[in-house]
Amino acid sequence: MNLLLLPGFMTDADLWTDVAARLAQVGPVAHGDLTRDAAISDMARRVAAEAPDRFALIGFSMGGYVAREVARLVPDRVRALVLIATSARADTPDQAARKAAAAAHVGRHGFSGLSRAAILQSVHPARTGDDALLARIRRMGDRLGGPVFLHQAGQARQGDRDRLGAIACPTLVVAAAQDALRGLDEACELRDGIAGATLTVIEGSGHMLPLEAPERLVDAVVPWLLDQASGASTIGS
Repeated sequence: MNLLLLPGFMTDADLWTDVAARLAQVGPVAHGDLTRDAAISDMARRVAAEAPDRFALIGFSMGGYVAREVARLVPDRVRALVLIATSARADTPDQAARKAAAAAHVGRHGFSGLSRAAILQSVHPARTGDDALLARIRRMGDRLGGPVFLHQAGQARQGDRDRLGAIACPTLVVAAAQDALRGLDEACELRDGIAGATLTVIEGSGHMLPLEAPERLVDAVVPWLLDQASGASTIGS
C-alpha cells in the first residue's frame, strides 16, 4: 500500500525520519508538498494531483486538515487515513489574530525562525531541556523559511467538524496525552465525527509525536495500516 505523508506547520520531511523505516514495511513512502499554497483546499488539490492512484494518507497537525480534505476530494483513491495530533476545529479569534500579527511582522521584518516559546509549547514539559530536539524543530522552520511561513500562517484555519461525516475510508486518530496544542477532546471529536474511526492515545509525549515518541507512534500506526492493506487485498481478491 502506498503511503503519503503530510507534515505540520513549518515542518518538513525530517519530521518523519525516525518513523520512515517502519512505515516502509507497509509500502512505498512519499511526501506531500504543503509549502506552495496558503489555503487548505489548495494544498489538498496539489497533494491529490501529485499522489499515486491509490494511497493511504498520514497527516500530522496541519497535515491532518489537508489529509481530510484530500479524503473528501478523491474518496475513491484514499484507502486509509491516519490523523496525528490534529483537530477539526477552526482557529479561535485570538489564534487567528496572533497568526495574522506574526505574518505581518514577518512581512515587514523578515523571518528569523520559529520562536523558542512556540517550540517549547510543542513538546512535552519533560523535553523542554532537550536541546537536540528543540534545535531539530527549529532547523525545519529555518529550512522552509519566510515564504512558507507566510503561506502557512497567512490564513486563519477553517474547521471541518460539519464535514467529518463525508469521510468514508478507515481512519485512525492518534493523540498525544500531553499535547499542549491539541487536546484529547479534539481527538475525540475526530473519532466521533468519522464513522468507524479508532482513537489511540500515546502517553508521555507532547504535540511533536513523530519526533518525541517515534517508536510508540509506529507501534500504533503500522499494525493498523497492515490490517487495512490486508483487508483491502482480501476484499479485492
